[in-house]
Amino acid sequence: MAMARPDTRTQTLDAAERLFFTDGIAVTGVDAVAHKAGVSVVTLYKHFGSKDGLIGAVLSRRLQAWDEVWQAQVDATDDPRERVLAIFDAVTAFRAQAGPTQWCTFLATASERPTADDVPAHFVSRDNTLLRERLHQYAEAADSRRSEEIVAIVTLTYNGVLSSLLRGAPDDPARLGWCIAATALGWKDLTAFES
Repeated sequence: MAMARPDTRTQTLDAAERLFFTDGIAVTGVDAVAHKAGVSVVTLYKHFGSKDGLIGAVLSRRLQAWDEVWQAQVDATDDPRERVLAIFDAVTAFRAQAGPTQWCTFLATASERPTADDVPAHFVSRDNTLLRERLHQYAEAADSRRSEEIVAIVTLTYNGVLSSLLRGAPDDPARLGWCIAATALGWKDLTAFES
């Protein structure tokens, strides 16, 4: 039985994601994306309006997928501290299902376009807001007196995990990040490094 071919929009988003976040946003033109997707440049513009519209659509799809995976990891536990640390489990789960990219698409966008005030920057901001608000919510439930400290430690560790994925070392940075954050927060009963 033949697999159904993805629709033109999905095909174009897949190609754009691979090229933008492997080769780089600035060096990847819409003609290269159209060629990789097997569509015309006219079709690409019809669906996305501009290169920024295409980047925004890729980031929107990625943010929705990340949000769903992270929430699923949170929902898998009732322990408020494990809910805080679920972000690290989500990184592992997300990378297992996501397409091949160089590293975090939001950090890549922010690094290539640090002063942008456009559609892609809007999605980078939405990713930052999701990170802060969700971590704050779970930190409040885990220990309301230390919520700011919890958010700061987990955010810093999470950013280190994302950078480690780009560098390719250490092995399994998300699991190591989970243990580092738990140790830094004094949650020693949670820090057993189990497979």
